[in-house]
Amino acid sequence: MAFAIRNLSVLAYANGFTLWHYKAGKTRLETVAEDDFFADAADMLAVGDMVMVSALDGARVLAVALADVGAVVTAALA
Repeated sequence: MAFAIRNLSVLAYANGFTLWHYKAGKTRLETVAEDDFFADAADMLAVGDMVMVSALDGARVLAVALADVGAVVTAALA
């Protein structure tokens, strides 16, 4: 399943940092964590933001490592 902007929402915002939630639906966590999955939201995301992802196969928190025009790279928090 592809990225759906309607499933991305802001949970908190302060001092240039945003905590997001993404409801992945039937998309697996492995797919959501791939580079550029969030590319359509690149203009909304910033380096250092965190995205809480909930999916059928679990949940994960991702940190935005790169957000540029049409490119978003995330990294799982350890």
